[in-house]
Amino acid sequence: MIDTNLKMASLHQAKDYKSDQYVRWCPGCGDHAILNCLHKAMAELDIEPHMTAVISGIGCSSRLPYYMNTYGFHTIHGRGAAIATGVKTAKPELTVWLATGDGDSLAIGGNHFIHAVRRNVDINILLFNNKIYGLTKGQFSPTSDRGFVSKTSPYGTVEDPFHPIELALGARGTFFARCIDVDLSNTTEVLADAARHKGASVIEVLQNCVIFNDAIHENVADKAWRAERTILLKQGEKMLFGANKDKGLVMDGWNLKAVTVGQEGYTIDDVLVHDSTTEDNTLHLKLGLMSLENGLPVALGVIRDVKALTYDEGVAEQIKEVQAKNPIRSLRDYLMTKDVWEVK
Repeated sequence: MIDTNLKMASLHQAKDYKSDQYVRWCPGCGDHAILNCLHKAMAELDIEPHMTAVISGIGCSSRLPYYMNTYGFHTIHGRGAAIATGVKTAKPELTVWLATGDGDSLAIGGNHFIHAVRRNVDINILLFNNKIYGLTKGQFSPTSDRGFVSKTSPYGTVEDPFHPIELALGARGTFFARCIDVDLSNTTEVLADAARHKGASVIEVLQNCVIFNDAIHENVADKAWRAERTILLKQGEKMLFGANKDKGLVMDGWNLKAVTVGQEGYTIDDVLVHDSTTEDNTLHLKLGLMSLENGLPVALGVIRDVKALTYDEGVAEQIKEVQAKNPIRSLRDYLMTKDVWEVK
């Protein structure tokens, strides 16, 4: 007798989603790891390659569709979200991914990005954030920190950066997650969780550009101190971090505070429990904005995951309602409803 509680073995392996194309990214680029994790996540999801489409704009990250044994479309700068919206609306049965970067989606494509999130289109937005324009050789990007020196800011940029989670949640986003390119296990898990979510999923991947912005995320990515400087959020679990899981997050008035359990009167009962499913995004935003500069660990994992009607479901339902009330079923039927005459 088969135990129905057991997870069925996947019919696909990661290699089934790999194309035969040579991967043309710089050796050591974080994009290689992300691609590898995406292949593994797709195998875990066990969705047929021909039922998957990977869309991209322009940038190093946007070469990703070439390396997928799925449908794909390498579109134009910043317009990937618009194309992905069209694909999902026209073919809602497809699983649609958007591979994009901090420049592609948050600068020229910023408007398309926030509206895809606002509409809650059921696509998975894979946002590679290396805080630099890599393909065009090292200009500062919308996520570069104030004072960052680059080819277009030789004396340091005087702009404050975007925080992707602020844009996503400001657009009423229903899913936001964050991971690090070198953390393969968590990245694979997060990508699979994003695909299971019904609606616009935004996954910010802290990715390293070895040529133009090397080690930009080293302060949290390095294994030597990652456990102390990041917190991996898990649904329904205490917000604990540290090599010994002896540190946690508590509320201090309106703010979050990192404490050591057993010190200053704090016990395990004081540590917050993560709930990604609450509709109020106040705490989700606070978690997403945590930084080492504020004495807090950087949040990783699924930060927000709430249910809401998707754009493509809304369109499909509207079409059904209109069709049910309208006897016209073809273009010819429509044309014949107007004044017509026969030419002999």
